[in-house]
Amino acid sequence: MPEIIEITVYRLDELSDAAKETARAWYREGGFDYDWYDAVYEDFQRIAEILGIRLKARPVRLFGGGTRQEPCIWFRGFGSQGDGACYEGHWDYTKGAAKRIREYAPQDDALHRIADALQTIQRRNFYQLRAEASHRGHYYHEYCMAISVERDSPTWQDMTADAEELVIEALRDLARWLYRQLEREYDYLSSDEAVDETIIGNGYTFTEVGRRFG
Repeated sequence: MPEIIEITVYRLDELSDAAKETARAWYREGGFDYDWYDAVYEDFQRIAEILGIRLKARPVRLFGGGTRQEPCIWFRGFGSQGDGACYEGHWDYTKGAAKRIREYAPQDDALHRIADALQTIQRRNFYQLRAEASHRGHYYHEYCMAISVERDSPTWQDMTADAEELVIEALRDLARWLYRQLEREYDYLSSDEAVDETIIGNGYTFTEVGRRFG
């Protein structure tokens, strides 16, 4: 014979502090199975474009069949050895990048420094430098980027002695910047405030001890 069992369920704001922590832990464990980083990626694509970086793309299979192109950006985080972010792309000189990055992100000194560094080394090489960044290995951080630098000189003139090192460091600095933005976004989305807002907005209910009910 089937039995009817009655149970009292609670909204998040009706739980004790300890039960709220249990409810939040439940959400954090499975609540990030979506592309929560999309906004950061979109921002990074715009910044890369301003700096003169054409990100490579890769095909990604869709559930309904077919594929779509996604930028070659990867990351792994947070808090473990080997965590970081990287990307693949082609870089060359883009006029006005330092000015445009300040217009786009006026408060971001790190991006200003990266744009200035790239512009300075281009100037020393008559704006003829270009580079390619490719991912290598099984990890995703700035040192997993193999970066080749060359000078496209019509007279076969060599690049300045410091050019390769400075370009590589600037492009890796950009990968570090990207990782910091991803970490900041994740920290916000997993904060008590954001988690509570999501739980309440979705109408989740819990048992008295904070276990998910419905």
